Amino acid sequence: MSPSRRSFLAASAAAVACAALKPTLLLAEEAALTVDTAMDAPEWALLEREVLHAHTAACEQFFHRYFDERGYLRCYVRWGADDGPDDAIENVNDWPHLHALGADDSLRRMVRKAYEGHVHQYTEAKTTVVPFARQGMYYKEFPCMMDWQHNAEGLTVFNLMPLSDPHDPHYIERVRRFAGFYMNEDPGAPNYDPKHKIIRSMFNGSRGPLMRNTTAVDWTGDPIDRPQRFEHSAFLHGENSYEQMLAHFKEYTVTLGDTPLNLNATGLFMNAYNLTHEQKYKDWLLGYVDAWSERAQKNNNMLPSNVGLDGTIGGEAGGKWYGGTYGWAFSPVVPMTGKREDRNRVPRAFVGYMNAYLISGGNNDYLEVWRKQADHIDEQRKVVNGVSSTPRMFGDEGWYSYTKGNYNLNFLEIYHLSMKQSDLDRAEKTPWYGFLAGTNPEYPTKALHAAMTHIRQCGENFRNDTTTADERLADTVMDSNPASVAALTQLMEGGLYIQHPGWAKTSPGQGGALLFARLRYFDPVARRAGVPEGVAALVEKMTDEETLVTLVNVNPTEARAVVVQAGAYGEHQVTSVSLGSQTLNVNSRAFRVNLAAGAGARLMIRMKRFANQPTLHFPWEVA
Repeated sequence: MSPSRRSFLAASAAAVACAALKPTLLLAEEAALTVDTAMDAPEWALLEREVLHAHTAACEQFFHRYFDERGYLRCYVRWGADDGPDDAIENVNDWPHLHALGADDSLRRMVRKAYEGHVHQYTEAKTTVVPFARQGMYYKEFPCMMDWQHNAEGLTVFNLMPLSDPHDPHYIERVRRFAGFYMNEDPGAPNYDPKHKIIRSMFNGSRGPLMRNTTAVDWTGDPIDRPQRFEHSAFLHGENSYEQMLAHFKEYTVTLGDTPLNLNATGLFMNAYNLTHEQKYKDWLLGYVDAWSERAQKNNNMLPSNVGLDGTIGGEAGGKWYGGTYGWAFSPVVPMTGKREDRNRVPRAFVGYMNAYLISGGNNDYLEVWRKQADHIDEQRKVVNGVSSTPRMFGDEGWYSYTKGNYNLNFLEIYHLSMKQSDLDRAEKTPWYGFLAGTNPEYPTKALHAAMTHIRQCGENFRNDTTTADERLADTVMDSNPASVAALTQLMEGGLYIQHPGWAKTSPGQGGALLFARLRYFDPVARRAGVPEGVAALVEKMTDEETLVTLVNVNPTEARAVVVQAGAYGEHQVTSVSLGSQTLNVNSRAFRVNLAAGAGARLMIRMKRFANQPTLHFPWEVA
């Protein structure tokens, strides 16, 4: 480690220590509630505890099977969008959040080892034919140059690590450095044009932007010798030769200029701000998102999918606002079928607007951009095969790729933020939202049983796996990752974990998304994130101002204490908590609940949402 970096880390650690020494005001004695009414542990509570517990052995077995003593993934290491560095670290997706929910400390230790190993493994790994990765696929611990669909997927683990450890000086230094790549703080990474407020290329990273359009080789990576060895992996997205891989990316060429996918970089700024509260991170994030909003306003309320180097809409795509790789008109040929497939990734840019909404204190203008875009698309409605349908794509000949119903992408997330019935009415129907509305009471037990089934099936898969490292690609065993947190996120925290059929998943980490949740929990005795051993939680209802949650201590002999925080980052302010006819005035972002052995209760929490600046500091600290 260089002397300058060592000094920086020491300074960061000292700053954090000083912050922790400030007197705490968040958990005054009066903001505590005692629950001593016995409650027979509900089935959902026992299942919830078992799901948390079952992950320990399953994740440990998976880790020891597929990671070596250095934390390196045991696989055939290569560069590419089909299979590359981003896929490697995704093998421990959701593990940081599992720990932050209350799972065993071993998960946090394994995540740390996997992440450090990952950084070293892909810094050492080099390409032979992809020019910008010949000196290392990672440079300065970050992807040297790649698009933000894949950069964001590669940050799924990194972005959630501070949920459990906001004081890690190595993390703080890294997230500041990574954000700095997009603030021109590193002379070797001039990714950002502050005059036009653009990231200058779809391919960008620690070595700066790629100032030319991409080739199929840039996306595909080096040739593979003996590809038949990967038959266990269904090879690469169905392709069975290097030639087919090149054909896959033949049309992935228009990448100069800015693209909405680059909005996924805002997750780095959100975390940097949550940890340091330096104004520059907030200013950059809002300034960049605002620039995209202005472009949409000038473009019939449609986010353009390409912005030129001179700031003009469609400037690097022949003047076409809908042009560019992963844009509104992007329907490349699939080499195995010869047919075109729609790959519009603009909806994934909503992650940037979620971050802007959070950091701005709930500014409705950021949601209105997406509502107006949906309005414009809904205006293109027509009857297809007797069914009212709306398009998903736009090309030289106008709108195409019509789908039944209204344009509803992103409205599940919009509603989660706004809590407006009009947004829910436009969203697709999901079992979880049905449960919150009181129409799907069986969802908690069904979802938790499904989580247990997933853990069991994944264990069977990797215990029966006979492949060697040389026969596995980075994403070969990703589906055997036993982590199953969708039900836990939704039921315990009232948090977003939604699979959108056919295009994307909004879950913590995916697409650069942070955790968006109504509640979080902390153990004030162990001084860690997550519910204490034996405590279970169920969020049963959420409105703009109220959250109904049941807390239960399934341990029949020992009392427990849990701190309940409003919002994943303390962004909400609890005004009061009611237990039956008793009401506790709180006026804080968090409060403590003391649970007697075998006790439980249903609490009505009243709050002002997005009233606080978000922070990653634990509730008993002053950020």
